[in-house]
Amino acid sequence: MEPKKNPKADVGRNSALYFVIGLAIVMLLVYTGLEWKDYEDGNNYDISLNVEDQLDEEVPMTEQIKTPPPPPPPAAPEVIEVVEDEEEVEETVIESTETSQEEEVMEVEEVEMEEVEEDISVPFAVIEDVPVFPGCEGASNKKACFQEQMQKHIRKNFRYPEIAQEMGVQGRVSVVFVIQKDGSIGNIRMRGPDKNLEAEAMRIIKKLPKMTPGKQRGRPVKVPFSIPINFKLQ
Repeated sequence: MEPKKNPKADVGRNSALYFVIGLAIVMLLVYTGLEWKDYEDGNNYDISLNVEDQLDEEVPMTEQIKTPPPPPPPAAPEVIEVVEDEEEVEETVIESTETSQEEEVMEVEEVEMEEVEEDISVPFAVIEDVPVFPGCEGASNKKACFQEQMQKHIRKNFRYPEIAQEMGVQGRVSVVFVIQKDGSIGNIRMRGPDKNLEAEAMRIIKKLPKMTPGKQRGRPVKVPFSIPINFKLQ
């Protein structure tokens, strides 16, 4: 005879339910363990120790600026009475300045215009008729003769300043002067390494003779000319 089992004593009847409940409990414990946070009590210190006591400093008081009251509004203009002008004003009649054919036209005498001489300055290199140095009147190439006579004049009158020799000063002095419309020498300018050398160059240029002035289109004109004078110690 087989023993009969009570259906309530079947252990495996609700095993699936128990497995699900156990799994849910385990997952809840794992989640709680992962999300658990613990704060240390290391920051419990007195914050008042790090705060400086600045209550003793004097706080400047803001001065209240009193703004002046706005200016009073301008007074209302007085009522101006318009008075009718009873005086009669004479009308000005403007006469026409146009001439008719009947009127005779007066002939105007011719006015002679005075010619104003222009102060023209033409460089030596482009002037039509170069200034003539004394002694070059019969030369075929007056420009070359002029430059040659200038070099002879400088060599003839050259004298080295003693002060410049003692100081050992030497160099080139650039000289610019103008041959005026009357053939005289003027407007002398120079630049050099020493004032003594410049003074000697000025002395040499001032000894130039009067020349025949240069001409442009047949009229005397000013002719600027430049030349270097070298001062070299032996």
